[in-house]
Amino acid sequence: MSHEPRLTRDLRTLLNTQRVAALGTLGEDGLPFVSMVPYALEPRSASVVIHVSGLAAHTRYLQLTPQVSLLVMQTEVAGEPVHALPRVTLIGKATVLARDSAAWLDGRNAYLARFPDAEPMTQLGDFRFVAIQLTCARQVAGFGAARSLDAATLESVLRPLA
Repeated sequence: MSHEPRLTRDLRTLLNTQRVAALGTLGEDGLPFVSMVPYALEPRSASVVIHVSGLAAHTRYLQLTPQVSLLVMQTEVAGEPVHALPRVTLIGKATVLARDSAAWLDGRNAYLARFPDAEPMTQLGDFRFVAIQLTCARQVAGFGAARSLDAATLESVLRPLA
């Protein structure tokens, strides 16, 4: 096994242990809109997958402007300082996956592996899987431990270790 830098290992752990992100989209009026989304990591395409309702504002917004942002952060611990919480802001392009396509099946499998109770929602006609291909990110692993990441680094984090 090759050596993985500490910040990369910390990022992998953060993305695999947290299950909820804040999704940032742009509304039709150009104003930012943030909502909560459960997410899964799909290793084959190295994307983040969300399952959203076509009735939700964020779904309309990401279809109009596919450039989105996700914030994933460690859960707050009572009595601990919040300013140093490990977190990452992911930037990417959202694509609604065509139902029953190979990408849709991969996304569905990854999502249901993480959220098995969501299976009945995958049968609802207004819900769809969205893959977010990451282009860059900003990781803050604590005080004095921050870095920017490119797409290639993020892809390596979303794929399983060899």
